[in-house]
Amino acid sequence: MHHSRLCALLIDCNASNVEEAARFWADALGRPIDRSHPGTRGNYVMLETPPDEPIVQIQRVDHESRVHVDIETDDIAAEVARLEKLGATVSKRLERWVVMQAPTGQRFCVVKIQRPGFPKNANRWE
Repeated sequence: MHHSRLCALLIDCNASNVEEAARFWADALGRPIDRSHPGTRGNYVMLETPPDEPIVQIQRVDHESRVHVDIETDDIAAEVARLEKLGATVSKRLERWVVMQAPTGQRFCVVKIQRPGFPKNANRWE
């Protein structure tokens, strides 16, 4: 048995200046930049997250700009296996997360628990 839930929306920006991109998205979404968050570093900028809402992170990337979701789980291997049974494929296994591709072509990541309160609002999988 394991749990998983939507964790984050990541806004991948193919831009030279991640700070400018983050300022746009902070203003557009009405969420200030969270400078004190440990996830704000280098090519990553976190926006403030209200309780019980998904994280929004802006990241500078070398591929095309897009938005992807992260699914957080207490068992990455079990969640990846569950998603593979649904038709997703593994694109890349990294040290702390797995990049997957949905049967419809979208990329997404399976990550360890990121938000407080887990497993509140999470699905329980047998």
